[in-house]
Amino acid sequence: MSKNMPKSTQEEKYRWIKPVLDGEITIKNMSKVCPFLERTLKYWLSHYRKDGMEGLRNKSRRPKSHPNETSIRIKEEIISLRKENGLCAIKLKWKLEKQGIEIHERTIGKIIKGEGLTRKYRVRKIRYKYIKETLKKGDLIEIDVECVPKFLDNKQYYQFTAIDCASR
Repeated sequence: MSKNMPKSTQEEKYRWIKPVLDGEITIKNMSKVCPFLERTLKYWLSHYRKDGMEGLRNKSRRPKSHPNETSIRIKEEIISLRKENGLCAIKLKWKLEKQGIEIHERTIGKIIKGEGLTRKYRVRKIRYKYIKETLKKGDLIEIDVECVPKFLDNKQYYQFTAIDCASR
């Protein structure tokens, strides 16, 4: 017997609440078997009963609005002033204060940036300059030690190499 995998999250949720809807099992017993909480199952059931399969669709939890959001009229006024004069946020704030609109300059800056009305500054790549200091003979010496691979007369021999970095 082969079982079909659910094609969407709606189907997956429906599969978990179907036995409860059919009366085969209680929510409490289903929550013991199910990887989801009892509260989640109840939430899915209530949404299924209210809206059907459409109620099981995943919805955004993002807020639809913000209580302190700047009004569209003020945003449009800021954008139009910026396009006309090309003024910075603080100067736009002063112009708006003359019109009787109180708004913080940082908010104005965010609105301007959101509309893409700010200048794009090129970021310069930092280049490091390495100063090569001139060396005198004997200032810096590279020393290397090598082990001779074969034993000669049952003795281990080593080769010491020293190179002066100034004169090589």
